[in-house]
Amino acid sequence: MIKRPFAAAMARRRHPLAPLLVIVVALLGIAAVYAVVNAATAKAATSASETMVTKGSKLFAEGCASCHGLNAEGSSDGPSLVGAGAASVHFQVATGRMPLAAPGAQAMRKPPIYTEDEIQALAAYVATFGPGPAIPSAAQIDGWKTADIARGGELFRVNCAQCHHAAGSGGALTNGKYAPSLMKASPLEIYEAMLTGPQSMPVFSDASLPMEEKQQIIAYIEEMKRNNNPGGLSLGRLGPVTEGLFIWTIGLGAVIAAAVWIGAKVR
Repeated sequence: MIKRPFAAAMARRRHPLAPLLVIVVALLGIAAVYAVVNAATAKAATSASETMVTKGSKLFAEGCASCHGLNAEGSSDGPSLVGAGAASVHFQVATGRMPLAAPGAQAMRKPPIYTEDEIQALAAYVATFGPGPAIPSAAQIDGWKTADIARGGELFRVNCAQCHHAAGSGGALTNGKYAPSLMKASPLEIYEAMLTGPQSMPVFSDASLPMEEKQQIIAYIEEMKRNNNPGGLSLGRLGPVTEGLFIWTIGLGAVIAAAVWIGAKVR
């Protein structure tokens, strides 16, 4: 009589559906824990994003609104930033081109007055006014390290050399504007410039210049930085016109000098 209840309990424990029930309960427990953790993480990320935007709005009101308007709608002193995107803001502010110290034909590169955290906050705030190019990710930028340099050279000569010169040293444009030297530009800045088309530069969207080709161009520019003078004398890195003029001047001068010397010897 004492053993029968125990035997019945054992039979219940060994029910063929018992393992399945244990697995279901375990999975439900894991799902509940994941949902709680995921919700907490999302809340923290949203809170951090809201904090950054709030910080950016204050910085914008202090340093940008006087030219671009309180709602980034633009004014006679500055263009609208609606749809400009975070990448455009990051490029302009990180290179010190903005805020603009004084009106001119073109904003010049100078040391930035904001920290990287402040620049990120400004970019996040301006991005709320409308969709635009986002700041490139590390994966997008770092791809240049394994990109085809030779192909990048071809793309650079087709798309960039007309303004930035064959050596990336920059060149003059119309109405007092100029294409800046690329020798001080970081891979991130180059990528952002292609995405956003600052000042006189055209926009190279992913449709016209895919990510892989942008990375190849960056790889070529970085190679030019490392290998400063692959042909010998730099001659100011002003390209084939200067090199040709140098050859004609020195070479022709040497030929004339040799002819004069030979003539004098004959006499």
